[in-house]
Amino acid sequence: QVPLLESGGGSVPAGGSLRLSCVASERTGGNICLAWFRQAPGKPREGVAHIYGVRPTMEYVDSVKGRFTISRDMPSKTLYLQMNNLKPEDTGVYYCAMGAPWDPCTWDLSGFRRWGQGTQVNVSS
Repeated sequence: QVPLLESGGGSVPAGGSLRLSCVASERTGGNICLAWFRQAPGKPREGVAHIYGVRPTMEYVDSVKGRFTISRDMPSKTLYLQMNNLKPEDTGVYYCAMGAPWDPCTWDLSGFRRWGQGTQVNVSS
């Protein structure tokens, strides 16, 4: 069983919107960091947004603040990323990731024990 399965990627023009989903095969409690990362061609993987806590706190990389929204639905074990006003520089493969229980929620890739297979997002100018 795939631990994390993303969907929702696609091709849109600049200014468009996409909603990514990530379904987990295991429990995703409030004490587990859930995150979205992305990787553009020829560039390292970077954190985009993460969510953590029973009363969740969300963090975003500066380049997506005000445009992207991370959310989760614990009963369905689903993580979302609503992406609005997309820009060509948002193009890349988007991955969801899951940390270990009670581990701090950071942008450090090594802190995530589960990764999805990725979903491609293409934004044309």
